[in-house]
Amino acid sequence: MSQEKTFHFPNPWAGLARNTDPDTSKEAAQKAPNLKLVVLEAIKKFPDGCIADDVVDALNMRWDTVTPRFAPLLKEGLIVDTGWRRKGRTGRSQRVVKAVS
Repeated sequence: MSQEKTFHFPNPWAGLARNTDPDTSKEAAQKAPNLKLVVLEAIKKFPDGCIADDVVDALNMRWDTVTPRFAPLLKEGLIVDTGWRRKGRTGRSQRVVKAVS
């Protein structure tokens, strides 16, 4: 019987909004962890790795919604930088990332 890894994010929006921030900022901060998991699931669909443009296209989301999720996923060890680079739509190189199994 195979077991899937589950990840627990204790107080996942800690540090994303200050007590003095407006309610709209706090509400957005609470949605951030969910977006991170959505991006992670999209990255998992590319077993050979993907660039940010691939994830943006797969999710049909804005670039500035998707790309801020990469750094926390890397920091938490849920995705890894493969060391490879590919050119995106703009012609600039983007890192190729893979989900950790």
